[in-house]
Formats: sequence, C-alpha cells, structure tokens
Amino acid sequence: MSKTQVSKYYIGLFISIMFFTVSNLNAQNSSIIPLSSVINVHGTSNVHDWDMKPNKINGDLGVTASKQISTLLIKLEAKSLKSGNGIMDGKTYDAFDYKKNPNIIFQLTEASTVKLSNQDGEVTLTGNLTMAGQTKKINIKAICKITKTGDYQIKGSVPLKMTDYGMKPPTAMLGTMKTGDAVTIKFDVTFKG
Repeated sequence: MSKTQVSKYYIGLFISIMFFTVSNLNAQNSSIIPLSSVINVHGTSNVHDWDMKPNKINGDLGVTASKQISTLLIKLEAKSLKSGNGIMDGKTYDAFDYKKNPNIIFQLTEASTVKLSNQDGEVTLTGNLTMAGQTKKINIKAICKITKTGDYQIKGSVPLKMTDYGMKPPTAMLGTMKTGDAVTIKFDVTFKG
C-alpha cells in the first residue's frame, strides 16, 4: 500500500471507531423484566402437541437517542425450560446436552431502521442464535413498541428445526412417542425503559 492508501485507511478506521463510540454513548441500555416476559417453545409429536416455557430469562436492549434498536441480547437457561412433564423435560435437556451447553442465546447483529413509538412497529432482527453448542444466523420479524409505562416491548415468533442445531428430536416411552423436528419459538419480552 502507498502512503496515501495507508493514510486513507487509518482515517476511515478512525471515523468508524468514533461513529461507533458516539452511537454507543447515545444508546440507552435496558434490562429485561422477567415478570413481564414470556417465551414459549411449541412443538408437535405423534401423540400430542407440547409447549415448554423457561423460568429464567435475562437480556439487554440498547436503544439510540433516536429510538432505534442498536443492541439486543436474550439469554435463557436450557434447564429452565419446563413442560409440566418431567420425562419430556429430561429428554429435552439431553437433546441440548445442557451440561456442555447450558444457555440458549440470541445476539443481535443488525436491526432494520424503525423508530420505536407507542404504536406497533414491525422490525427485522438479524442475529446469531446459539443453542446445543451450535450458532446459526437467523432473521426474526418482530413487533416493537414503547408501552404506556415507558418500557420497550418486543414480540413475535420464529420457526426452527432442531436438527439444524445438531439436536436429535426427543423420544419417550421406548421410542413410541416421537417429537417432530420443527418447533416455533414465540416471545413477548419487555425491557425496562
């Protein structure tokens, strides 16, 4: 590289770092409100449909001064997923190999440019979903708004396949009950404003 190219490179790098720093200084970070947040994993089997809900959810949301989503992290413990059926729960934890992979994590990499308001606004959240030790990039269509109490609500659903994450769909009763590969994660999470 010539001196001019090197100089332009460093100027561009400096501007990028400054922009990132200023954006982060202007961002407001909010923590998830567990009591106001629900995540439901819905699946099927050859016997009946099933649902699991985690009882340990946490995360953070970053919102810029112009009320746009800048960062988002949602984390839940795999072993906190409960279906009301102990056998089903145990089989699910085994499928996650939860001792090696204790958490399910969504980390935002990009959000569509939508200004949050007290009206429902559709936003596309692109990020990395990690579960069972594998990470995949996903796109989630979500509805976001600022609630009457000034908190931030994000809700929506995303279809997934367990096998995409190296998971074997759980079976029970000596293999006579088999769960389907496809699951739908529905979420309605609220962050403190």
